[in-house]
Amino acid sequence: MSAEVTAEYISEAMAECISCCGDCHDVCMETLAHCLTQGGRYVGEERMRALADCKAICDVTRDALLRGSALHARAAELCAEACIRCAEACRELVPDDPMADRCVHACRSCAEACLDLGSTPRVQAS
Repeated sequence: MSAEVTAEYISEAMAECISCCGDCHDVCMETLAHCLTQGGRYVGEERMRALADCKAICDVTRDALLRGSALHARAAELCAEACIRCAEACRELVPDDPMADRCVHACRSCAEACLDLGSTPRVQAS
């Protein structure tokens, strides 16, 4: 995500999480389409669910952060869990598949940003 987030209630950690959630959503969407195209072992039920969950929860978390929702920390916690599960589900396709590798890295980065957010207090609007 290239746009800078500048709302007064958004901390640096929140902005990082917003960016990572957007990137992770997009990569999971691409990976989901890639897996469907590949077929076979790529379309395992657990992997498909993990990708769908991750992309959806990243979108919800990003939206909650942008809106300054009081639930943003809980959303980020759930997002970290979904990202970790998705990375695990795609990891078995690596190193044979660069798209799966991108997904693992995007999911891990997003999980880390979401977990870091939990240790950073929300900036209060004045």
